[in-house]
Amino acid sequence: EGKKGLEEALVSVFLRGEGHIERGANLLILTDRHVDRNQAPIPSLLAGAGLHHHLIQKGLRNLAGIIVETGEAREVFHFALLVGFGADAICPYLAFLTVRELAESNSLDKPRKPEEAMDAYITAIKKGLLKTFSRMGISTLHSFFASQIFEAVGLSREVCRNYFGGVVSRLGGITLLEIA
Repeated sequence: EGKKGLEEALVSVFLRGEGHIERGANLLILTDRHVDRNQAPIPSLLAGAGLHHHLIQKGLRNLAGIIVETGEAREVFHFALLVGFGADAICPYLAFLTVRELAESNSLDKPRKPEEAMDAYITAIKKGLLKTFSRMGISTLHSFFASQIFEAVGLSREVCRNYFGGVVSRLGGITLLEIA
């Protein structure tokens, strides 16, 4: 519960990731798919960035990819943040389920098969990411990966230092207590 519970959960994720790599895993999947009323999700960006930086500190980051399976990623900026803070791949399962349901119920602007609607969503996200990169003078996803070319607004310096690799937070903001 609270800040202590979130800190302990994050440490558990980091140590489990480290352990999986030491046992030979080369892909780590962070998922919030199995949350329920007794298990609150850790925000995917916090968990992903924290794991990325923990593995860097341990000298293990180059040994495994991080896949984030989350219901939080819906918009281009969500994907940009996850990639910019170290996610190698993202599975936006809730967005996919929503697009599929909209297509199956004919609730889209023009009728599409679910597969076509999901392909259109993926294409829109890819185009949006490329547009985001190009505005920063970056032309490839690889160049954007883990670049951390953001400034945090509304996060405490402690959270930025401990979980986001020291990204700048000039204004300060919420701590793990408020996030929890």
